[in-house]
Amino acid sequence: MYEYTQTVLSTLRKTPGFESVSAEQCKITRLGGLTNLVHLVETSDARVIVRIPGDGTNEYIDRGVEITNAQAAWRAGISAEVLWANAASGEMVSTAIENIETMTPALFKERNGAPERAGKALAKLHQSGESFDFRFELFAMIEEYLKVLATKDVDLPEGYHAVVKAADPVKEALDANPARLAPCHCDPLCENFLDDGNAMWIVDWEYSGMNDPLWDVGDLSVEAEMDDAQEAELLRGYFGREPTAAEKGRVVIYKAMCDLLWTLWGLIQHADDNPAEDFWAYATTRFDRCKTLMNGKDFPAHVAAVTAG
Repeated sequence: MYEYTQTVLSTLRKTPGFESVSAEQCKITRLGGLTNLVHLVETSDARVIVRIPGDGTNEYIDRGVEITNAQAAWRAGISAEVLWANAASGEMVSTAIENIETMTPALFKERNGAPERAGKALAKLHQSGESFDFRFELFAMIEEYLKVLATKDVDLPEGYHAVVKAADPVKEALDANPARLAPCHCDPLCENFLDDGNAMWIVDWEYSGMNDPLWDVGDLSVEAEMDDAQEAELLRGYFGREPTAAEKGRVVIYKAMCDLLWTLWGLIQHADDNPAEDFWAYATTRFDRCKTLMNGKDFPAHVAAVTAG
C-alpha cells in the first residue's frame, strides 16, 4: 500500500460525497509539490486533488486566507473548485482540471503560445473584480521572513542585508507611483500553471493576496526562466499591446524583488529540513540572480521609469 494512502483517504472522507470511499475504490497518484503532499485521487465517477499541508507551513501561511482566495479564483474562472477545506489543519480537496499539462520552464519554451496564455490568465484574474483577503506587501514580508529565520539555526547569504538596503530606491519608486491593487497569485511557479492548449489555469493560493498585479508577471518570467522573446510574448498576452516604459520597469523591478523575497523562503525550507530539494542552493541561486539584475546597467533606468510613472 502507498505510504500516504490512509492519510489521503482520511482527508477525502471529510468531503461531502466521499464519506465512505475505500482504498479499493480509488487510484491515488502523488503529484509534485515543494512543501505539501499533493495527490490526484480517481474514483469511478470523480477526479479530485487532495492536499495535505507540509510540516511547519502554518508558521507562515494563513490557511483561512488561502481558502477564501482559492474560492474567489474559482469564481474568476481560472482555478479549480474547492470541494472541502479545513482552515485549522490546512487540508484541502478540490476538483481536478481535465486534459492539462503541468507547466515547467521547459514546457513554457516548448508549448506554442504558452507565455501568451499565461499572460491572458493573469490578466483575467487581475481584472476579475474579485477581492482577496490579505495584502501582499513585499518589504513587510521580507521583515516577517527574517523574523521567522531568527528563530532557526541558519545563516543568511553573505551581503543579504546590504542588498535589502540597496533596494531602498526600488521601494521609493514603487511608493511614488502606487499600483492599483488587484487579486494576485503572488507565487507563480511554473507548476502552478496548468495548460490545456487553449487556456491556462492557475492553482495553489497559499501566498495570494491583493498586490501590484505586475508582481505576478515579473515573478512568472523569473520562475519560467523566460528569455527576452518569451517575456515579450507574456507581456503582449497580458496587456494586449506593448507595455509602456513604466510597466516594463515594474516587471523588471519585481523580477529582482521576487528573488530577494524567495531567497528567505528557501532558507526557511532549508532550516526546516524540507527534503523536496536542495534549498540552500535554491536560496543562494536566487540571491545571486537578484544581485546580478540589480547591478545591471539598465536597472536604474527601469527604476527611474517607475518613478516617473
